[in-house]
Amino acid sequence: MFHSGTGGADSSQPANKSMPKGRVLPSRRRARRAWAALGIVAIAIGFLLYKGLGNSLVYFRTAAGAVRDRAQLGSSTFRLEGVVVPGSIHTTTSGVDFAVESSSVSVQVHDTANPPQLFQPNIPVVLVGHFSGNIFLSNQIMVKHSANYVAAHPDRVATVNGKKL
Repeated sequence: MFHSGTGGADSSQPANKSMPKGRVLPSRRRARRAWAALGIVAIAIGFLLYKGLGNSLVYFRTAAGAVRDRAQLGSSTFRLEGVVVPGSIHTTTSGVDFAVESSSVSVQVHDTANPPQLFQPNIPVVLVGHFSGNIFLSNQIMVKHSANYVAAHPDRVATVNGKKL
């Protein structure tokens, strides 16, 4: 006799262990929580990288570019690059006033920091600060220089701390 296989005790099909709807197995719940936590951590790391690297990736704006984009820049802090205009350097009680130029566009600067020793007319500088009206308010001057100085003037840098180079 043939048996249809529906319902008998020796049925080869697994018993139907259905759970109530809406209930999740504990292992699935843990997996979902782990994925959610991982997602939150990934978003947080992405946000920190975006904020941290975003500021450091802006190297500088030339004086001409900064004047052109002054409305967009507003009072945000950025780096301004230009060549110090000869005859524009004036020491004040609160710092130094001077002008920088690039592509025939000049920007008036008021700096509250002490300028570095190499600061002089006709030298490229990078300034950190922001616009206030038509004046760029700076609190840091970085002098751009090349590594060719020693090669071009070996007699000027013969020793450092008493040691011959």
